[in-house]
Amino acid sequence: MIFKLSRFTALTVLFFLLINYSFAQSNYFKWSVGFGAGPNYSKTDVLKGSWGHTVYGEVNHYLTPFVSLGLEGQYGLVQGGDIHTDPHNRQFLNDYTSLSVNFKMALGELIDFERSTLLDNIKGIYVGIGAGAIKNNIADIVRRKPMWAAIDPGYGPFPGENKTTNLWVPLNLGYNYYFYDGYGYARFAINLNLQSNFTFGEGLDGYDDSSVNFKNYSPDTYNTYSIGVKCFFGNTRVYRRTL
Repeated sequence: MIFKLSRFTALTVLFFLLINYSFAQSNYFKWSVGFGAGPNYSKTDVLKGSWGHTVYGEVNHYLTPFVSLGLEGQYGLVQGGDIHTDPHNRQFLNDYTSLSVNFKMALGELIDFERSTLLDNIKGIYVGIGAGAIKNNIADIVRRKPMWAAIDPGYGPFPGENKTTNLWVPLNLGYNYYFYDGYGYARFAINLNLQSNFTFGEGLDGYDDSSVNFKNYSPDTYNTYSIGVKCFFGNTRVYRRTL
């Protein structure tokens, strides 16, 4: 009798654990596509950066709803300097394109958001890192100082190339706000993203001057501030928690 009661108790506990586990799961789509745009600001070898613009498109594969590997392409304009105010009268304009592979992880992977409205609202905050290549096309640049320059008028040409390809490392900090359908699937998301882009080489601004004459110790960079839209699709996968 005691043996039968113990077996009944064990089976009952197991039954409720299985029910609880089944309710603590969700399905999610394994793919998304996204696009967006926003301004960028440069920091290169010229004294002051300037505002440009960036347009991007991306495809992501989700290992979990909050961990992804993706491919991102960009097209935009990066510029800086000013022939009138720069100490060396330098300025540039770069019509660039780029392609990178990115890894991203959102806060939802690390926190228990199911029992907190606040944590549920911030589960879409993420960080990411990537690597790829940027193709620089210098459409406009000052290679020689104007004759009216205050210092060394007519000096030049400033060394550098107009068309180059450099290693590109983007760092991402962003937020996804999800929109769910009637079945509980995340179908769309509004994306806000800050991306710091590090380029290795001297192609972003087109200037490759010796550090003996010019300060040139840091990678050329630009920051992009974008807003975009993601659309989730494809086959679904089970996740261990309720979304």
